Amino acid sequence: MAGSGERARHWVYAELPGVDLLRARYIRKTFVRHTHEHFVIAAIADGVEVFHHGGGDQYAGAGALALVNPDTPHTGRAGVPEGWRYGAVYPSPEVVAAIAAETTTLRGTPGFVRPVLDDPYTVALVHRVLRATDEGNALAADTLLRVAVTRLLRLNGGPLPRREVRTAGAGVAARARAVLEERMADPPSLQALAGDLGSSPFALLRAFRDAYGMPPHSWLTDARVRRARRLLDAGTTPAEAAAAVGFTDQPHLNRHFSRIVGVPPGAYQRERKNVQDAR
Repeated sequence: MAGSGERARHWVYAELPGVDLLRARYIRKTFVRHTHEHFVIAAIADGVEVFHHGGGDQYAGAGALALVNPDTPHTGRAGVPEGWRYGAVYPSPEVVAAIAAETTTLRGTPGFVRPVLDDPYTVALVHRVLRATDEGNALAADTLLRVAVTRLLRLNGGPLPRREVRTAGAGVAARARAVLEERMADPPSLQALAGDLGSSPFALLRAFRDAYGMPPHSWLTDARVRRARRLLDAGTTPAEAAAAVGFTDQPHLNRHFSRIVGVPPGAYQRERKNVQDAR
């Protein structure tokens, strides 16, 4: 990753299925409001990360973990001039649920209760997971990941609340989301979308933000990047992925992809191709 001392690597390891991995140092990097399909377990090595989560700014410094549950809107930026350095694992809900079922007494869908946890021991475990994948040590990587997730669930775990559509506004928001998913490459205007759903633009905007934590246009950008990731994983070129999800061109995809995933789409895809070639 070019420029001003910032660097990042986003990769997968074949022996840890369902887990994404990241190691990064950011100084001026800003993550826009976005979500992940997987859990975020970010172990801060030095500096401070600030991320907006749950209605307020959260601060995670050296020896702390930033913890975000799936589909939870959040941002990210440096909290000090020198930025922050961290390693992160992104286990899927299925991976976390399987670990929770085996090693904890949590019932329901497990998740994290607090978004920041000061725990240098688990921070070290996360960095050891990443180091084990670098070394090709599958036994260590798998073992350390399970120990880290178990510890976090025991210290800071609980069942995630079920999201239920109970209001007319939530129903309209869900229908709007379905339309945007179907028409991702050619979305309607807010006015047209609201009119088709029998709502007004501002009523739809409020309902959508209440249901999904961001306005429709921000949610759509997030959804486009998610779909682009799947296309890149399947071998689609960045230019083709950009067109398929509705970005005007590849630089448009590059900008939004980097602001959500943390690395450009080309670098993201190369890491996955290296894993496939090694199999």
